[in-house]
Amino acid sequence: MLPELTLSLQFGKFKDAEKHRAALPRHKVARWIRHTLEVDGEITVRIVDAEEGQTLNRDYRQKDYATNVLTFDYTQEPVVTADLVLCAPVVAKEAKEQKKTLEEHYAHLIVHGALHAQGWDHDLDEDAQVMELRETEIMARLGYQNPY
Repeated sequence: MLPELTLSLQFGKFKDAEKHRAALPRHKVARWIRHTLEVDGEITVRIVDAEEGQTLNRDYRQKDYATNVLTFDYTQEPVVTADLVLCAPVVAKEAKEQKKTLEEHYAHLIVHGALHAQGWDHDLDEDAQVMELRETEIMARLGYQNPY
């Protein structure tokens, strides 16, 4: 049985927001996260513009650019609580470059962020390989191609 999930799905105001909203139906986002969680979770997924994405990345990671996904993890036990912030223009650009649908790329980044929320890391090469394998397994279970 899959873990329980309390999901808040938020969209900032930005160009093409409807296209991103259409790629992220609530039931799919919940399914992607629940297949990634090992315990129950309370997760907010927020889709933002480049300005908000860059501000958060600069303020919290000291990296002055908008990145695809930021994970703010608060607790891992007994419940995973986290915020996943995805930058719509970056996700759209990457999806196009990687010849993926917007939905496929969002699914992968949300799985990736949800793993980070549970303590997974990819700073070391061996950790990156293990994390990528886990992401690939989850994506396959969800019916998606290998994201790498």
